[in-house]
Amino acid sequence: MDTNSSNLINELRRAGLSREAIDAAWPNWWSDEVAASESGRAELRFVLARKLGLAPKSLLGERIEFVWKDRARFKNLTNQDSVQQDILSSFGVAVGRLLLRGAHIGAGFSNLAAMTLRDAILQHSQYVDLKQLLSACWGLGVPVIQLRVFPLAAKSAHAMVIELNGRCAIILGRDSNYPAVTAFTLAHEIGHIAHRHLDGALALVDAEDPAKANEQDSQELEADAFGLTLLTGSANPVISTNVDEFNSPTLAAASLRAAAEYRIEPGTLALCLAYRKKNWPVAMSALRFIYPDAKPVWSEINGIAKSMIDWESVGAEGSEFLQNLMGIEDV
Repeated sequence: MDTNSSNLINELRRAGLSREAIDAAWPNWWSDEVAASESGRAELRFVLARKLGLAPKSLLGERIEFVWKDRARFKNLTNQDSVQQDILSSFGVAVGRLLLRGAHIGAGFSNLAAMTLRDAILQHSQYVDLKQLLSACWGLGVPVIQLRVFPLAAKSAHAMVIELNGRCAIILGRDSNYPAVTAFTLAHEIGHIAHRHLDGALALVDAEDPAKANEQDSQELEADAFGLTLLTGSANPVISTNVDEFNSPTLAAASLRAAAEYRIEPGTLALCLAYRKKNWPVAMSALRFIYPDAKPVWSEINGIAKSMIDWESVGAEGSEFLQNLMGIEDV
């Protein structure tokens, strides 16, 4: 690689961006011939700035600045410093803009009651599960993807909502092998949109898993209640058994038997019961029996996104970047 490119990569790394994110944003038209051209080097910087949420001038010799810093609300924040927060918010907004460019304009979720959405889904489905949530999101013009490339070396965002010009996109971070786990995260993020929690911010970032947070503010509790109502029909589902002690196989079997009666997806039912009993490890283990063919959830999420995004509207440059972030092949 030429010296100018190496210096630029080092500069971006020093600013806090992961090498994976830089590589995902690096255009495929770059070559030694282009690198020898001053106009080519300038175009590279503008392309990287657009994709990574940077101020273009800051890549022309000035200190690197993130365009949308201080424009995000952070929930369940642990140890991110201000620079990491700037990276997360600017990267998220840059990706969200591309997603919204490729998604049709729909009614969205603002001010939509959880039970209204649940009832609508249950008209044509036995449960409110991950697949149905994804269908509702895309149908209402809210694109959803799962990141396979992260802007920070540490995967420091569980999920985020981006809002631009009244339209929202959801970007999921940490993956799971079980759809019920991701379904709660997605339902929680929909809750943030429905309750209009961004309130002028461009991004709302759930830094940690909201289901495992020890302390939550009123907005997090509201999003939790929305998510639980959407998935189970109650903001405070009372799930009980006829025994006090149970193991993973018996919990899985009971959840599979009771799911049709309660109209709650079996994995979600197991998680609710384990949460009540404060026995999270047993619930996670039970999911192995409920979903015997466990596979990374991101593949289904991004497979749906691949078929729903209008790639022509996103453009060649944006499409290449999104596909790299999503871990999918050319469309």
